[in-house]
Amino acid sequence: MTLPLIPPMLATPGTLPSARQDARWAYETKQDGQRVVAYLEGDGGIRLRARSGEEITPAYPELRPLATALGSTPAVLDGEVLALDEQGRANFQLLQSRMGLAHAPDRAARQAAQVPVHLVLFDVMHLAGEDLTPLPYVRRRGLLEELGLEGAYWSTPAALVGHGEQALRATREHGLEGLVCKRLDSVYEPGVRSRAWIKIRNMRSEDVVVGGWLPGKGRLSGLPGAVLVGQRAAGRLRYVGGVGTGWSEAERTELAGLLRAAETAECPFDPVPAVPGAHWVVPRLVGEVRYSTRTRAGLLRQPSWLRLRPDLAPEDAAADLPDDLS
Repeated sequence: MTLPLIPPMLATPGTLPSARQDARWAYETKQDGQRVVAYLEGDGGIRLRARSGEEITPAYPELRPLATALGSTPAVLDGEVLALDEQGRANFQLLQSRMGLAHAPDRAARQAAQVPVHLVLFDVMHLAGEDLTPLPYVRRRGLLEELGLEGAYWSTPAALVGHGEQALRATREHGLEGLVCKRLDSVYEPGVRSRAWIKIRNMRSEDVVVGGWLPGKGRLSGLPGAVLVGQRAAGRLRYVGGVGTGWSEAERTELAGLLRAAETAECPFDPVPAVPGAHWVVPRLVGEVRYSTRTRAGLLRQPSWLRLRPDLAPEDAAADLPDDLS
């Protein structure tokens, strides 16, 4: 049969539901991967579509056997493709070696042997010819679990009803990306960023040394568009990324003055990062940044500026970084 194209429902950033509302919500682990809608056609065919709608089936050949997991029953499933590290946690940098290969099936097959992916399933929107999107989440979730979709490269992780504080704490303790809260009575809203689903991202903060900056553009002309930051490791200031968000206009203006006063021709980072257009500064300013995770090379992912730390010396911003960081 011809399955309907269903763009994925999206979650809105927010906070935990109140204790009074807690029992009306389910909690799922927020995964750091690529959102995928899987179309099982019931005749041995499968199509995988990214959030953009692009078909990416050839990029993940190890997921093709999912096509027959329900026999001749057609279905549309919502999930996330992950690449797992040695601890079994989702690692987006690992996944990047698999993304973008939909038009290179030979390369995709080679990469699949080296970095296999795993598809976690968390919703079903269409099953056996029936549109399930008008059903409440709790009904759809029950139908999904009844399908028993567990395999070498896919699974249906459990959702927890109630106990949101404990669920969020567990994601933090295990170093996971965060939590998605889903209202039990919520219908599936294709393509909509809905308040019925709330995502909470676990963010971490660390002290960093400012070693350079990039000029802003447009309304930020003459001001720093981003600062280049590092941390001390093995006696060197190692570059850990660029931070371009988190300031008020007044804070950005104040920082511009401090950076100009500290300008130098010599890059303070060792090794020198490949950052075209960088202005270097004497590494004496310490700041605190918030970020989600680190890449395998030690770079900060999704960093944002929190505040200057005039109470700290540059030597205080230290980290245990991999030797191959550059």
